[in-house]
Amino acid sequence: MKTVVIISANAEWNGVVPLFPAAQIERYPYGECFQATLNELPITFFHTGWGKTSSAAALQHIIDKHNPELVINLGTCGGFAGVVNQGDLILVEQTFMYDIVELMNDLDISDYYTSVLDLSWLAEPEPFPTRRGIIASADSDLPPHKISLLRSNGAIVADWESAALAWVARKNNTRLLILRMVSDLVSEEGGEAYDNIAMFNERAKAIMKQLVSQIPGWLKAVKS
Repeated sequence: MKTVVIISANAEWNGVVPLFPAAQIERYPYGECFQATLNELPITFFHTGWGKTSSAAALQHIIDKHNPELVINLGTCGGFAGVVNQGDLILVEQTFMYDIVELMNDLDISDYYTSVLDLSWLAEPEPFPTRRGIIASADSDLPPHKISLLRSNGAIVADWESAALAWVARKNNTRLLILRMVSDLVSEEGGEAYDNIAMFNERAKAIMKQLVSQIPGWLKAVKS
C-alpha cells in the first residue's frame, strides 16, 4: 500500500527529521520531504507547512503527483481543558473550520468545509489507546473565548490544518487518517502554551517521536 505521511507545523517536522538520520532530505514545491522504511514498509514523509492554505495546496500536489492509497497526518493539537487531557491521542472522525464568518446574510455556510472521515477501512479496536472525536481548525491558535461555541458544535480539540486536509482528501476520494496528540490545554482563562513556545516545542518533539513509532501499528490495522 502506497502510504505518505504529512506533517504540517515546523515544530512537528523538526521533531520528525532527527528520527531518520540517514534519510536524504529533498525538496518539493511546498517544503521538504524524504523517503524512509519503517518495519520494512516504505513511506514518504512530506512537510506541508503550517496553516490551511499551504497544507491544502501541498496535499493536492502530493495526491496528483504520487497518488497515495493512504495519507496519514500526524501532529499536535490544542485540547479543551476539562474535556481532554494533555497527551491524549485523538483519532479524528470529523473536522470543521471555525474562522469563516459570513456577515452579509444569514446563510449557514458551516457545512461547506465540514468533513466526516470514512474510517470503515480501519480495523477495531485501534492498535493504540485513542479518543475518537471532532477537531476544529482555523488559521489561528485557539481563542479562549471561542471554546464554548466550539464545544457546542461537538469539538474536543482544535488545530490549524486538519479541516483543510480532510476537505482536500474528501474531494479526491483519498483515504486519510488524522492522528493528533494533545500538546497543550486551553481554557476560557487562557492557554498553558501561550507565551511559552519553548514548552510547546519540547512537547511537540516528544509527541512526534511517539506518533512516528506507532505508524507500523496503524498500517497493520488497515483492512485489506
